[in-house]
This record gives sequence, structure tokens and C-alpha cells, in this order.
Amino acid sequence: MSRVERYMNNQSHMEGAESRGLKPGEVSTGTTIMAVPFDGGVVLGADSRVSTGTYIANRVSDKIAQLSEHIFCCRSGSAADTQALTDYVKHYLSQLAIETGRQPTVKTAAHIMKRLCYENKDNLMAGVIIAGWDEVEGGSVYNIPLGGSCIKMPFAIGGSGSTYIYGLVDSSFQEGLDEGAVRDLVKKSVAHAMARDGSSGGIIRTVTVKPDGNTRDYTSGNNLPYGPAGW
Repeated sequence: MSRVERYMNNQSHMEGAESRGLKPGEVSTGTTIMAVPFDGGVVLGADSRVSTGTYIANRVSDKIAQLSEHIFCCRSGSAADTQALTDYVKHYLSQLAIETGRQPTVKTAAHIMKRLCYENKDNLMAGVIIAGWDEVEGGSVYNIPLGGSCIKMPFAIGGSGSTYIYGLVDSSFQEGLDEGAVRDLVKKSVAHAMARDGSSGGIIRTVTVKPDGNTRDYTSGNNLPYGPAGW
């Protein structure tokens, strides 16, 4: 075996989980997104790292897109696909608001997104969380994973980093948490995922949605509530 062949063979064995199982030309992507409702609103959170395989394309991306006055979307999967989807849903919701004379519900936004994702599931890589506040349900969260199913949930987490924090969120979440406790839970959970998942990182962005307005916040990388031992 030549030196070049040995090098290529070693490279194939060193291949990590980031690239295994991908078709030629495909790159892996990573994210951590989360949404938790409380009495009177909902808190959405996300990391800010956009990765293409092992390369970080953007370290301060905004993965929380506004769809309507009190409805937001957390995006994971292909950045191009989810940006196109949120643009479509935002357009449809604005048309609906003009036609009906009232703000759309979170459920309506989720079902429009679900239909787009399901009918184009063979051409899209998109897993999103639709969350917000409306007069019908108050704060609510809908999870739309790959494939286009739509499930209303007491809380939702998604992206590659979510696999590291299911136990943490299950043990920490409980009904009736107030706004401050929910925001702390979201930041703590996303920070844990960022520490363990190589495809999640950067800063933590949060959006708190309430009937009297929306509040955006971010936690910089040197002020995260959790980091690996030795930080």
C-alpha cells in the first residue's frame, strides 16, 4: 500500500459522526432550539452556530424568526430551506390578518408550516418549532419535525443538540413555572447542549413573547450558565 493510500485509509477511519451516513456532496448541520410556555406567554431559545460539516459558516446567526406580531419560529436543519419556509408562512399570515381583521393564532401558523413541510418533505430538510401567544390558547408550542407532522406539546426541543438535554429538561420542567423560571430553564438547557454538541455553540438568543410585547435577549459566550469542567 502506497503512502497516499495509507493516508486516505486513515482519514476514512478518522471520519466522525459529523459526516457518517451522508450522501456525496451533503454536509451535516447542527442546532439547538427550544420553546417553553408559561402562564401569559412563551420563551423561545436557540444557539447561534451555523455549521456545514466541521466548518462554522456563521457563529452569530439568528435562528428565531418572527412570523406575526406574537408568533415566532425556531429553525433547524437547512438554513436555506427554513428561511424560505418562514418567509412563505409570514406572507400567508399577513394576508390572513388583513382578510380577517385580526391576528392569526399560533395553531394556524403551525398548520400552515406543517402543510408546507409535509407536501415538500422529499425536497426539504427542516425541523421547526412554532411558538407564541394568542387570545385563544395563550402561550402555546407546536413541534414540526422532519417529515411534516405537527404536535402541540407542553414544551419542545429540537436540533442535533437536543439529544443531549432530554433528561435535563424532563427533570427540570414542570407545569406552572413563571416567566423568570422558564427563561432560566431555556438558557440552562441550551447552554448544556452547546457544551456537549460540537455543532451547537456561539451565543444564546431568547425571545419572550407576551400579549403586551416581545422581548429579545442574548447571552454572550463568556456568560453562559453552564460550560465544560475547567471553563
